[in-house]
Amino acid sequence: MKDPQKVIKYPKMSEKAVRMIERENKLAFVVAEDANKIDVKRAVEMLYQVKVEKVNILRSPRGEKIAYVRLAPEFSATDLATKLEVI
Repeated sequence: MKDPQKVIKYPKMSEKAVRMIERENKLAFVVAEDANKIDVKRAVEMLYQVKVEKVNILRSPRGEKIAYVRLAPEFSATDLATKLEVI
């Protein structure tokens, strides 16, 4: 299993990410190049003590690998974003 600190680089903040937090209970993270969906799910659950429902990964035009993480309904993306000081 990969080190969660190395899988998740940092939270990604943009207008789109803020809308996703509010409307879809999702957070965006820039992740390591070799990270896959399972690695990201485990890392987010371990680092932030939340339950992850779904992970989507894509590459931004800048070449960053971004993971969009939907939290389970019993957890709030807004609360976690506040804890991470991104909003």
